[in-house]
Amino acid sequence: MGALILRAASLEELPAVLGFWQVAAENASRPPDTSDAVEAMFRRDPEALILAVDGAEIVGTIIAGWDGWRCHLYRLAVAPWRRREGIGGLLIAAAEERFRSFGGTRVDAMVLDENPAAHGIWAAHGYRRQPDWSRWVKPLPR
Repeated sequence: MGALILRAASLEELPAVLGFWQVAAENASRPPDTSDAVEAMFRRDPEALILAVDGAEIVGTIIAGWDGWRCHLYRLAVAPWRRREGIGGLLIAAAEERFRSFGGTRVDAMVLDENPAAHGIWAAHGYRRQPDWSRWVKPLPR
């Protein structure tokens, strides 16, 4: 992994992150990501979007969202050509360290049921499916 660095994204990198997610993030059924939505998340919490970069290339992302009460993980994505190198695990560890600094005590992660390849990394890092909860969603009209 040579020059791999984990750090918060910058505002200027958000378009590149959106492009990276087009390649590395599964889930065709989700609403498309927009520049406005990613910028709003960034402006609210500029440290939440953690990147794994190798030189000038983004090779992984995770969003470590803290709402003041709970810790939420979103958008764990690793470049397909860099998977199985430990990048995802490093991103999870960085997000968990961020949560510890806030006093967080429990983390939940958004993981697609139909992405069994992703289930392994989460299980390897101590996460378990919670059988007594379901995620309910509603798009908000603009």
